[in-house]
This record gives sequence, C-alpha cells and structure tokens, in this order.
Amino acid sequence: AMEETYLLNVEGVKKKILHGGQGELPKFQDGSKITFHFQTLKDNFERTVIDDSREAGIPMEIIVGKMFKMEIWETLLSSMRAGEVAEFWCDAIHTGMYALVSKGMRRIAEGRDPLEGQKHRCGMGNMFDYHSTGYDDLDELQRTPQPLIFIMELFRVEEPSAYKRDTWAMSKEEKLAAVPVLHSEGNRLVLRKEFRQAAEKYQEAVICLRNLQAKEKPWEEGWLKLESLVTPLVLNYCQCQLELGEYYEVLEHTTELLQKHKDNAKAYFKRAKAHAAVWNEREAREDFLRVAHLDPAMAAAVKKELKQLGERMRKKHVEDRKPHSTGMGTGCLPCPWDGEAQGLDFPFQVSLLWAESCPSTPCHSPALHTSVFNCLPGLGPRCSTDLESTGSRCDGAPPRGAAT
Repeated sequence: AMEETYLLNVEGVKKKILHGGQGELPKFQDGSKITFHFQTLKDNFERTVIDDSREAGIPMEIIVGKMFKMEIWETLLSSMRAGEVAEFWCDAIHTGMYALVSKGMRRIAEGRDPLEGQKHRCGMGNMFDYHSTGYDDLDELQRTPQPLIFIMELFRVEEPSAYKRDTWAMSKEEKLAAVPVLHSEGNRLVLRKEFRQAAEKYQEAVICLRNLQAKEKPWEEGWLKLESLVTPLVLNYCQCQLELGEYYEVLEHTTELLQKHKDNAKAYFKRAKAHAAVWNEREAREDFLRVAHLDPAMAAAVKKELKQLGERMRKKHVEDRKPHSTGMGTGCLPCPWDGEAQGLDFPFQVSLLWAESCPSTPCHSPALHTSVFNCLPGLGPRCSTDLESTGSRCDGAPPRGAAT
C-alpha cells in the first residue's frame, strides 16, 4: 500500500501528501473519468506558477487510457484517494509533453479550438516541430525540458458507464453508433428552431467521422464511405449557421466541402445565400447559376433567391447612389446576361436592377430588350447595338435621376 500511495517504484517521481483523502484507493480502468484540480509550478526558488485550473473555475477531467500526451498524470492520480491533496515532483523525463498539453487547456479556457493549426501527426511529432505555442512561458518549456511540480486535488473517479462519454474518448464502434443518433437529435432541434444546439449535434457527429477518417487512406473505399456521411452533416450545420447569421462560417465550410465535391448543388446554394447576405453580389449570382446548371429541380428556388438578391441590391444601390448631373450611373453592376448567364430565365427584377444601375453599359440579350427595355419610361437610350436589330430604340428619354 505504501508503494502505491507514495509511488515508490516510479522513477523520477517524488510525492508529498498535503491533505489526506478518504476511503480506499479508487479502482482505475480504461474509460474511467477522473475529475481533479491541478496547479503546475516550476522547480525553482520562487516556485513560479505556470497553470492553475482553479483560475479557469472548472476542474480538469481526463479519461483513463486516453490521455496520451501526459501519461504520468494517470500514474499520479492513481495513487490518490477522493479528497486528497498531494504534491508531486516530476523529473524532466515525464514533463516533455507538458507545453503542448497546457497549450490545449489554455485554448479551451479561452474558448478557442485546442487543435487549431496543429498538423496531423502524433503528439511526439508535433513536439519536435518547435513552432511557437503562442505562449512565451510554454515556448521556454519546449526549448528547455525541466522538472515540474504538480499539486493535485482529486474529487472523484467515475466508472465508464456512469457518465456520458465524450466524443474523443469513444471507440471506433461507439463513434459509428453515435453518428445517426446525433444526426437525429440535430434534426429534432432544427424542427424546434433551436439552431445553435442543433449545430452542436451536427458538429459532434462530423468530429466522430473525421476522427475515424484520419485512420483511413484518403479517397479509398473506407474513407469515401465516411465522407458520404460527413457531407449531409456539414450541409445541415451550414444551414443552422445561415439561420444564426454566421455567414462567414458558412462560406468557409461550404468552400472547403466544394474543394472535394465540385458538383454539390446544395453546397453552392448555401454558399450563394451566404455571399448574398454579405453583399458579395457577383459571387452569389455565380453560385446560384451553378445550382441551376447542376440541379434543374432547384431552378425555382434559384429564381426566387435571385429575385430577392436583385431587390436587395437595387435598394442598396439607390441608397448608395450620389447625386450626379452626367446622366451616367455610378457603381455599375455586371450585366446579368453576360457569359454563362446568357440564355437562362432570369427574374424581371434582376434585369430592372441592371437597367437602372447601368444606363451606359451594353447588354447582350436582344430578346430581353424587347420585353424589358421597350421604351420603359425614364430609362433613356442604351444598348443601341442590340436594339437596332429590333427597331425598338428608346432615344430621347433622359436617364432616370439625371439632371434635365
């Protein structure tokens, strides 16, 4: 019992009990969850504090068998009873990974992604990359491995069946089983218009699948099967972000998806809506056109969105337009019938938007001119090249808004 309590057989560790705990030593097994507070100190005269979980206000939790980067912590905690406070001196052979572990914990406390910028390697591979952690004190620890002191207070040890497993602590089988459950929970929350909570469910399901994909060879059968499950979850996640007004989040995720799946009409549609929401008119129109080309069944939805886009841009243009006396429009928009747009059935409002915005710019749809520009009051002379063939020139009328 003394050997277990004081870790007498563990090289490079010295333990001092500061406050005794209660009961027997807990039984640790793979999957058990340990909840504790910790303080990390330098082994110097000042005992400089590096980290203190109490400052974050949330106890630390680790899962036995899953804490790969700081295995020594499992050993330290396995020697403690519930309620015990102990101080451990650990030699540098045990502390080499601490800088990376601390970086992740600090990012979580700051509300950031703990894996942001990390390359897809094991922890040891990252350790020898010597990129800055973003924290000066941790960079120093990376450069000069040294003994550290850990003061720990153990709260409780829970058996695997007694708590909800975190995604990263699940086995392959558990992750696969969790995905359809999370997908259904997300759909249920969407129906209740609880979009933020729904997005979290979809995101958790994507993380499960991405973790599994990391163990497969890209673009081979196993990877592709998982990818087919990822795509609808990412699209659902993006729909939630559209509802929440997180448009740049949608642009990022749909663009990433389209790099792998160039013909996904739904991804283009959601990206187009995000572009429209942040006034990227040209990009929105291009994406909407791709949707109509890839999936004719979505043509009606595209027409509706283009109508709304035209109305919004027209209002914005009217608000932005400054008084002028030249009769020339300002900030002309590109002709919606140029290039790949030519020949598609566009809503009247889009054509009117272009006409009002750009009275001096030639257009490329004679048939449209006949129906739209046939002497509409106040639209003035334009598109003479195309209109000559129809005999429908509108000469003489001053452009709308021009000085007379």
